Amino acid sequence: MYSDKVMEHFMCPQNAYIMPDADAAGSAGDPACGDALTVFIKVRDNIIQEISYLVFGCCASIATSSMTSVLAKGKSLEEALNITEEDIIKALDGLPENKVHCSNLGVTALRKAINNYYKNQAAK
Repeated sequence: MYSDKVMEHFMCPQNAYIMPDADAAGSAGDPACGDALTVFIKVRDNIIQEISYLVFGCCASIATSSMTSVLAKGKSLEEALNITEEDIIKALDGLPENKVHCSNLGVTALRKAINNYYKNQAAK
């Protein structure tokens, strides 16, 4: 049902921790299935230097959250804003059709974190 890459990120999720000193955070959830994700970012010179997350959800939600963090780390904010659900699914070697919606969580929470970072910077 799941690719080896999905199982790897489910069994050994990368960057899964709370970041109390984050520059910004963004959250997303899917009320239909109960999944929830919060992404934390630290930004230096417009680059995501550190990224972490807390996720509550199924195997696919955990794997897509992990892969989102891997894809965004080290990218400029603009590059990270351009990460799509398709990028995450492709990096995981696919998802079952009924789990494709899980990739929306990562993209949505990441974009909210970046937008919150921009708002925080504008308020300074």
